[in-house]
Formats: sequence, structure tokens, C-alpha cells
Amino acid sequence: MRFLAPLLLLGLFACNGATPTEDATKKAPDRAAASEHLSLTPSAIDPVVVFAYEDILWGFNWLPDGTMIATDKGGKLLLIDAEGESTAIKGLPAIGQIGQGGLLDVLPGQDFATDRLVYLSYAKPAADNDKIAATAIGRGRLSDDGVTLEDFTVLYEMADKTKKGQHFGSRMVWGPQDGHLYFSIGDRGNRDRNPQDRTRDGGKIYRIAADGSIPADNPFVDLENAKTAIYSYGHRNPQSLTIHPKTGAIWETEHGPRGGDEINIIEAGKNYGWPEITYGINYSGSQITEEVAKDGMEQPLHYWVPSIAPSGMAFVTGDKYPGWEGDLMVGSLKFMRLQHVQLNEDDKVTGEQKLINNMGRVRDVRMAPDGYLYVSVEGEGIVRLEVR
Repeated sequence: MRFLAPLLLLGLFACNGATPTEDATKKAPDRAAASEHLSLTPSAIDPVVVFAYEDILWGFNWLPDGTMIATDKGGKLLLIDAEGESTAIKGLPAIGQIGQGGLLDVLPGQDFATDRLVYLSYAKPAADNDKIAATAIGRGRLSDDGVTLEDFTVLYEMADKTKKGQHFGSRMVWGPQDGHLYFSIGDRGNRDRNPQDRTRDGGKIYRIAADGSIPADNPFVDLENAKTAIYSYGHRNPQSLTIHPKTGAIWETEHGPRGGDEINIIEAGKNYGWPEITYGINYSGSQITEEVAKDGMEQPLHYWVPSIAPSGMAFVTGDKYPGWEGDLMVGSLKFMRLQHVQLNEDDKVTGEQKLINNMGRVRDVRMAPDGYLYVSVEGEGIVRLEVR
């Protein structure tokens, strides 16, 4: 393992509810002020590269035996052992290399120890034209020797493939209360049609059973002409899904345009507003809409102006990071850092601080079975945040 420069904790931010972050000089409220432990200080933490890798590790996770499994956006699925040695798995489907598309998230099946199923989200190219693609979700069985993904089957794919290279999504998570698979698909650059139209894919969070069937209690099952897999809609480009460790609720981050990146709590059938409401503007500086709120549309729990380009997100659990328990760690692609989002007991954002600043574009963030935070950093690999 090789060690990086000491962790930098830079200026603090303060915010309250669905309001933009602004530079501030005072420290945010400390959840652990009454604890016997003090909040961590910069000198107490070392970011350690546990798997060095020069390309883009888009997503990663763990198998029950502690082996890490990770996706290279360029189309490789890797098994990574405890010594940091990797093996590329064969038998993957065709992966479209179009803009932001590629091999995206990876999620072991809930009964992996028994069935060895691995779920992937990826850009699926058209059979007759590899210049167009759609986000797809599929699964295969990891062979007993761990070198081949067998019998890969597509469970869901966006109906309208496009040559556009943006906003594929796509994260996956198991619902702890129902055992169903939740996944995201971005608006695919068609903001004026896809997010608000429930007859179309794109700009949605979806919910399917582990075998790809549609749960009977999905919110739009009985709605004529709606996509029955849709769970929520009005999203732009969801880049993380994570489960609240106490409530079991699904939390999500998504990219806004120029400003207006969001944290949302996902609920069945809800409309999250894009592009009818937003706190962002076009990249050109022109107005998308003057509306930041409308009846029947959800407000974000939190948003960023300017944008940070959020990526993976994880709740801090366990006792490795005193004073941080229950807080969020959110990756920032734009600013190449982690955002430590501080939450109070009512899950309201009370402040932010910047971690591992300028290390590289953070792509995914996970709490590991060993109780440590891990992040994938473009051009670096996978990093563990260790406490001295």
C-alpha cells in the first residue's frame, strides 16, 4: 500500500434545509458535542490507496468473503483480493462506450453466497449500431472459480436508445424493507420529454424484483400507458442511491445543470420536479425556469449552488469515525474531493466540510464490512480512510 499526502480539511460550509451552501467561517454544529469522543481532526486520518488503478473505477462493492468487485467504465469487471491484486472477469455483455456511458454500477445479489448472482448497470449498445445506447440492468452468475460471468440476462433496459452521451445514471441498491432492486436512469439529455413523461424511460428511479418482474405494488402499475417499473420521476441525472441505516429510506444525489445539484429522499410515486423546477440554470447562463417550487413536486433535502457534481454517497456507520456517525459522505467529481455533509438527529443538514481536497475525481463512496470508508478516485484507484 502506498500512503497519500495528509488529509486536508478545508473551509466549512453552513446550510439549513433546502437552501444553497455558502462559504462560512464558523464550524457547523457538532452532533457528538455531548459524546465522550471528540470529532476527528485532520491529523487523525490517513487516506490509503489499497488498490492502485489509473483508469475510472465507476463502482465497487464487496462479496461475502471480503473480496472486492469493481467496474472499470471502459468495460472491465474486476475482482480485487486483500493484497490488492485484480482479476478481470470474462463473459460480460457488450458495453457501449458513448460519452458518460460504459460499465457503471455493480451490486452482488442478496443471496450471493448461495446463487453467486452479480447485477450490473451499463450502457447497452444497439445490436446494429454501437453508436447509440441505452442504460440497462442485468445479472449473471459468477462462476465458482471467479473468472466468468455466466448466463448474463438483461432485466431492464431503456426503451429509446440514443446517440447522446450524457446522463445514463446509474446506481443500484437493494431495498431493505422489500428486497426489491432500485436503480436510476438519467434523462439521457432529453430533459423536455423524458423526466416528466411516465410513458417514457429516463429521468426516473425504478423498482423491480430481483428476477426483473414488476412488483404488484409499484406506484404506477395500474396507470394506463405508464412504465410500470417507475418508482419516482422528475430526475435529471441520479448518481447515487444509498439506504438510511436507521429509517431504511432511499437517499439519492443527482446532478443539476449549472447549480442545483440535489440530495433527495426517494418516495413511491413522487415527482422531483426536473425540469419544471430547479435551483440551477443552463450552462450558457440562460434561465431554464424561474420556478423553484410547484405544488405536487418535491423539494430537495439539500442542494448546492454552485454545483459540486455529486457522485457516490454513503452514510457513516459504526465507531471508526467518532463524531461522524449518521453523517453523509458525498463524492464530488467537479472539485475532486469528498463532501462531509453533517446531519442532525432529524436528518437536517447542519453544515459541510471538504475532505481529501484535490486528490482526484471521486466516483464512488462506500462503507465497507470492516467499518471503514472507501472511495474510488479516478487515476488513483480505491482509497480507504484510516484513523490513527
